[in-house]
Amino acid sequence: MDCRRQGSSVHEITQVGCHALLQGIFSTQRWNPCLSSALAGGFFTTSATWEALNELQKMIESSGKNNILDMQLEKANCLLRVMQTKEVAMKQECATLHDMIKGLQHTIEYQHNLKGENEQLKRNADLMKEKFKMHEQEHRNNIAKLMSEMKIKEEGHKIEITKLYQDMQKKVKLSEEKNKELIEKKELEISELNAKLRTQEREKQNEMIKLQLEFDAKLARVQTKTKSYPDSTVSPHSIYKRKLQHLQEEKDKEIAVLRNTVRDLEQRLSVSKDSQVKLVGKDPRFKRRRF
Repeated sequence: MDCRRQGSSVHEITQVGCHALLQGIFSTQRWNPCLSSALAGGFFTTSATWEALNELQKMIESSGKNNILDMQLEKANCLLRVMQTKEVAMKQECATLHDMIKGLQHTIEYQHNLKGENEQLKRNADLMKEKFKMHEQEHRNNIAKLMSEMKIKEEGHKIEITKLYQDMQKKVKLSEEKNKELIEKKELEISELNAKLRTQEREKQNEMIKLQLEFDAKLARVQTKTKSYPDSTVSPHSIYKRKLQHLQEEKDKEIAVLRNTVRDLEQRLSVSKDSQVKLVGKDPRFKRRRF
């Protein structure tokens, strides 16, 4: 339909152009040399005019077609520019869509990897739970085994402790008997020493009495002699008094030595008793344990 319309419009344009051209030719006095020669020679007949008109019509049609083609070319160029702009926009949109697709692919891959990691972690957690249950059961079995072994060892320790306690009771009894014998022996020694001390004291007292009597007798003699010899410088009373003091000091020293020996023996006896009692009380093997 567009081609027919364009052809009819071209035909109308050619007809209008021919009429205008003929009017211009006949209205003006500027003749084409060929046409003027043809008219002058009588060759400008009706057929020639129609041929010229046909050629002119063809030229006009070709020029109209060219104009139409130019218009179509401009339209095509406009459409081309529009399509190019659209193409650029589509390319940009495609690039953005491509980037979006890449981003979505990355997110999908990341989520897929996370899903795989989560599944792996779940599997690992399940394995760890199973291992934990196995270890817990093993620990329970070991605890039960250790408890049974501990009970057996505890009973064995009780038996050993009772045996050791009985042995130590026997040893303590023996040591007590020995200590009693030693104590009796030491007490006998102390009593003997006390008896000796008493006898020595009695002897010393008797000797002192004897010496006192002798001293009194000698003093009486000296006094009688001093009456006859009043000029003597050294008094015999002082001499006998010194001797008596010397004897008294010796006696006191011997008594102090004997008392010190008796005190030392008594201290040794008490220390031996305390040490034996402490050894029996402090030894951890003889203490009763509570189970």
